[in-house]
Amino acid sequence: MIIRDVSDKQLDILEYSDSRWNISSGAVRSGKTVGGFLLLPLRMTTLPPGNCLLIGKTERTLKRNILNPLREIYGKKRVSDPFGDGEIKLFGRHCYIVGANDERAVTKIQGLGLVYAYGDEITTWPESFFNMLKSRLSEPGAMFDGSCNPEGPFHWLKVGFLDKAEEYGIRHFEFKLDDNPFLSREFVEALKREYTGVWYDRYVEGKWVLADGIIYDMFDKQLHVIERIPEQIRSYYVAVDYGTTNPTAFGLYGIGASGTVYKEREYYWDPANEGKQKTDSEFSDAMAAFIGNIVPRAIIVDPSAESFQLQLKRDGFRNVINADNSVLDGIRTQSRMLTTGRYKVLERCKQTIADYGAYVWDSKAQERGEDKPIKKFDHTKDEERYLLHTLFGTERSVRTMSKRGLGL
Repeated sequence: MIIRDVSDKQLDILEYSDSRWNISSGAVRSGKTVGGFLLLPLRMTTLPPGNCLLIGKTERTLKRNILNPLREIYGKKRVSDPFGDGEIKLFGRHCYIVGANDERAVTKIQGLGLVYAYGDEITTWPESFFNMLKSRLSEPGAMFDGSCNPEGPFHWLKVGFLDKAEEYGIRHFEFKLDDNPFLSREFVEALKREYTGVWYDRYVEGKWVLADGIIYDMFDKQLHVIERIPEQIRSYYVAVDYGTTNPTAFGLYGIGASGTVYKEREYYWDPANEGKQKTDSEFSDAMAAFIGNIVPRAIIVDPSAESFQLQLKRDGFRNVINADNSVLDGIRTQSRMLTTGRYKVLERCKQTIADYGAYVWDSKAQERGEDKPIKKFDHTKDEERYLLHTLFGTERSVRTMSKRGLGL
């Protein structure tokens, strides 16, 4: 990655990021993160002596989103590989790196005085971590630079911080997709087609808007439900959402020669309706009957279902793997694949189809600034998400599988 040109909005970041707090929010691929790449050498070479900290949702995402691109731009002499217990050398300066993915992250920075902090994906952090960070920026001349995608209008970062920009002296730079003049027109138009509804407003227009109503409002029976698969299937996968007192759902998926994913059949056991709970062994027997003679490349299972994964392995099922259970990232992946027509459901998957009309956002969680689905009618939706996001997600901690790995 080489920065050949700088946009007007990125120049604004360079010129006007002179506050204690400098935050860029907005659309994906709009150039806001590259603005931070331009700032970091300046901060490292001009700020007073003191501790410096780089923060991401996890250390893995920080390396992927920030450290690796920085190393490509400036070279290993200026951006070292991580060493020790979460440390790097950045433009000759010692820096700490931490992940802030849950409430326990607060303990990672307690007692640490800082002269500088850089933050990636701020909206994914716990509010408690951000509040602790405020108190850690205690050295004279301390500064913070960071970026994020927008969330709902009641998110703690917007209501409790960005909306008080004038009061707190915050520099807030807002980006739309069209603010990046260096993207090809074809890519921009493709990205605009891939996002609809709330995702379009947030990730194309850069707006802080509610996720409200039906989650997959782009699902259309006329477009997404088919009688038969129109092409040759190259590989099969199974996904599982496991429950004991709650329903258990399996899905069998075929990936066609075109790369389109088809949900061929479903298994759904609701103990409340059936009047009986099943054991792990019984569900394993049900899996054998469900897949028949098909040998799936992987059985992708709810990561919390450890006992069922163990039972499957004992019974000879191969390649049983943990699903990527990143809920919002997974919903985005599934939404994108529905919007682009890369995911279809056979009409015999009755429960799956019915759940699309009942799977909705939690309005009470929205009032707390959280994007969360209501935990009802979600079991087929969860196992679909496990399959699609684990194999095709673009914002997650596991690698995107290659075409060869997918059997294409």
